[in-house]
Amino acid sequence: MFPFSLLKIIGKMVVDKSPKLDYCNKVILAPMVRVGTLPTRLLALEMGADIVYSEELIDLKLVKCKRIINELLSTVDYIDPTDGTIAFRTCDLEKPFVVLQMGTSDATRALAVGQLVQNDISGLDINMGCPKEFSIKGGMGAALMAQPDKATHILKTLVDNLKIPVTCKIRILPNLQDTIELVKKLASTGISALAIHARTRDERPQHNPHPDFIREIVKHVSIPVIANGGSRDIQKYADILKFRLDCNASSVMVARAAQLNVSIFRKEGLLPMDEVIFRYLKLSVDYDNPPHNTKYGIQSILRDLQMTPRGKKFLQCQTMQQMCEIWDLGDYCRNKELEIFRRGKVGRRKVMPDQVIDNDVVDGETVTKKPKTEDKFETSVIEDIIEENISFLRCNYSSDVRLFPKSVLYTYANKHNKLPACYETEGQNKLFRSMCKFDGKLYRSTFWQKNKRQAEQAAALVCLKHIGLVAEEELIKNGSILR
Repeated sequence: MFPFSLLKIIGKMVVDKSPKLDYCNKVILAPMVRVGTLPTRLLALEMGADIVYSEELIDLKLVKCKRIINELLSTVDYIDPTDGTIAFRTCDLEKPFVVLQMGTSDATRALAVGQLVQNDISGLDINMGCPKEFSIKGGMGAALMAQPDKATHILKTLVDNLKIPVTCKIRILPNLQDTIELVKKLASTGISALAIHARTRDERPQHNPHPDFIREIVKHVSIPVIANGGSRDIQKYADILKFRLDCNASSVMVARAAQLNVSIFRKEGLLPMDEVIFRYLKLSVDYDNPPHNTKYGIQSILRDLQMTPRGKKFLQCQTMQQMCEIWDLGDYCRNKELEIFRRGKVGRRKVMPDQVIDNDVVDGETVTKKPKTEDKFETSVIEDIIEENISFLRCNYSSDVRLFPKSVLYTYANKHNKLPACYETEGQNKLFRSMCKFDGKLYRSTFWQKNKRQAEQAAALVCLKHIGLVAEEELIKNGSILR
């Protein structure tokens, strides 16, 4: 494995040559929901993985996404225009090694997505093994194993019309011969490789895998077979190779063992947990990964340690800044977020309901259209509203509601014989923003909150800042304001 510092140069060379992804003799990061985002994929490559799969992404979401070049982060973002969220983010650094896994039940829709993303990835995989209810009810995942004609039609459509390798991932059937027949049918479509989880649809991680099934299956197909499902017995890199040998497979795919400690891909041995978290957090900051997703990734690493004093402190975190403080990345995170903010790029603090993302990108930015604001307080000019981009972060306050912004403002009004503040809230597409009227003035945060109560607290916080009850320095320090 080349040093990761050289990967970008090497990756650029590979991109220019545009070779087909080779699935033979590879150690692979498996697709994992909420885990396989860009920071994890890049860290897996740094640790020694040869190929990295994205988390499963559903065709219905991807097909409506807009492809945006993010010049600030040097990424390509696929953005859902209905809410501004990023469905898939990738970069040149991982392009030669990344496979996007898609959940689909429709060949036409799958092809539309494949054609949309194929220039930014090196392979497309169809999930035909997920046993979760959501996938099954939608005719996706393991449901396709019960409909081999539909499954082969989807794969054949993609193979015949895309310029990148197409693969699929399945589980074994209870009967070996039935599994062999299914695999032969899938392989006949021209797919480049086939990943097999060595458990049935109804079996879970606590059940023993069946490497004997895979050993027999590989005898009947000529394409690479990728063995999956061995994490229960994988404690070090050598165990990965042992599972591959037990299955007699071309390659091996690692899921849960990598989720717990992605340094499982290091031939030299596992890294300490804190070093893994440090590197993961730094990549999450570098690529503006959503805090809730980053938190989930760290929780997967901490496991039982979440109940320690440090773990409990971590569980209270809601912002990237708060998490970074625990692992000595506070200054790094603060400077990075300020860089993004000062350059005025569209970030999470600028997401608005009914955000319209244009196909044209000016200086790397998406074009947004601000929703209309109702004049609920009978004001005639919008300029009379005092606005600031201040967010209400629940984690900054104790369980004592008397310390919440609305309560502080209410107490102040009573003490100074003023009418209590009143609030009007508008909600659009599950986002909320409030107007606070106090002492003849209107206050509002430009930050859209996830619920009505938090929107009112944010508006009250703007008011408290302007009447001098909360210092700007305090708001900057706790992450409520980015400056």
